[in-house]
Amino acid sequence: MPEPVRNSASTAPDEEPDAPVVEMQGVTYQAGGKTLLDGLDLQLFSGSRTIIMGPNGAGKSLTLRLLQGLLEPQSGRVRWAGTAASRSALVFQRPTLLRRSVAANLRHALSVYNVPKPDRNRRLEQLLELGNLSGLRDQPARRLSGGEQQRLSIVRAMAAQPQVLLLDEPTASLDPAATAAIEALVNEAHRDGTKIVFVTHDIGQARRIGDEVVFVHKGRLCEQTPATEFFNKPRSTEAAGYLAGRLVL
Repeated sequence: MPEPVRNSASTAPDEEPDAPVVEMQGVTYQAGGKTLLDGLDLQLFSGSRTIIMGPNGAGKSLTLRLLQGLLEPQSGRVRWAGTAASRSALVFQRPTLLRRSVAANLRHALSVYNVPKPDRNRRLEQLLELGNLSGLRDQPARRLSGGEQQRLSIVRAMAAQPQVLLLDEPTASLDPAATAAIEALVNEAHRDGTKIVFVTHDIGQARRIGDEVVFVHKGRLCEQTPATEFFNKPRSTEAAGYLAGRLVL
């Protein structure tokens, strides 16, 4: 298996290495008579920002849905470390928001995630500030701009205080300014200790925010490489062709 990027904290010679926060072991998923994931093996460790890349139909978004538990593999397994109920949260490309105000969307999330009532007002203010949404707290969420809606979607996911934040092309339809705001928010979550797993087709974005790159092709893991190495000298012919702009079949 390609070597994943582990937590940057050093490990003494007599200590056990960090265990992955989540791993996929021989995961296969089929739909419509097609094999979409074909024995996928993947280990993700805390600390690093993981970028998942690959051509259309490679299985990137499907991988996130399996990690989140929205789908079950036909074979293989997804194994998480620990038993925390809020171990992960998934943010989609197109936000789905309640027909309520910005603040009410966050209050609902805090309730769903069983945040103790005495702590909810404090957490609400923290989330509004984190998403740069304090001035929009009373605005209808569905009337926000695309970038504002996506920031709300991300901080709403952060209400769960997830161990891992999964993001499925969250800036695909946004302009550069909105994209920069989302990247800043994701990096802030990372600095607070949240593991980031981010699907993108944008090579520039992957360079900016990635610590490691997972490259998938035809439902298989081709390589899992530190980002600087991936972009300078990818290990697989499929990744090299992808970065060169060639059609990867």
